[in-house]
Amino acid sequence: MMDSQAIALHLAESIDISGCRQAIKKELIFGDRDELCYADANRYVYIFRYGIVSFYGFDDDAVQAFLLDLKPFCEEWRPSDLTEAIELELLPNGSRVKVTNSKISLPESNVEGMRLTLMHLSQSVALDFFAGLSEQIMKETRKHTNYLENKGNLDLSGKKLKRYIARVLNINNQISENLYIFDSPEVVWEDEELDRLDRSLKQIFDLKERYRTIKEQGYIIKENLSLFKDIMDHRESSRLEWIIIILILVEVMDLFIMRIIN
Repeated sequence: MMDSQAIALHLAESIDISGCRQAIKKELIFGDRDELCYADANRYVYIFRYGIVSFYGFDDDAVQAFLLDLKPFCEEWRPSDLTEAIELELLPNGSRVKVTNSKISLPESNVEGMRLTLMHLSQSVALDFFAGLSEQIMKETRKHTNYLENKGNLDLSGKKLKRYIARVLNINNQISENLYIFDSPEVVWEDEELDRLDRSLKQIFDLKERYRTIKEQGYIIKENLSLFKDIMDHRESSRLEWIIIILILVEVMDLFIMRIIN
């Protein structure tokens, strides 16, 4: 029986999965364009394109050594305080999977169960990261709506508003591309025990509810952006109308002066 912690760390904006696949010389148990899962005896490491890596069975020195090897493949390397850990126990083969709020117990040979655990642990850290981004955007949006309420106009010019809209869209795209809370690996569909583990892990980490909160914040922000854009369009339209009126007045005055002169 082996008892240790599984831990997930947020390291970078993104990780070059293709480069990692060529450089890492460990047993690859799963890999695609977005993620790589390696085994080394009873040690596991799971690398995700969105900048998160999870470990099981590695001591602190081994984790740090692996991260140094991984750093050249990371874009915007920025190890943060966003980490999460859970106790994970390996049982003799033939044992049943056990799940509590504080501990996961898996048969030693249940590689897919290990992969599921590390994947959902990593998704939990990803949710923390995107929740922080979403809350930051919400605060900025509140600041602009408060200014609109107090002053009666926007404190965003056309160019600033466009950049702000682009930033929000990029964050929403990141969330949609990197979080697949409602999806499950194909192997889960074929194994009842893995299916139970999948559902239990999602419940323990409260993944679905946290994901819904982020998406709902995204909808609120998009509605505010749509309002800001309408106000800007109206302001631009009014400005054009005044320009046209002034040009017409200038033309009329010019004709009037020419007639007086003649």
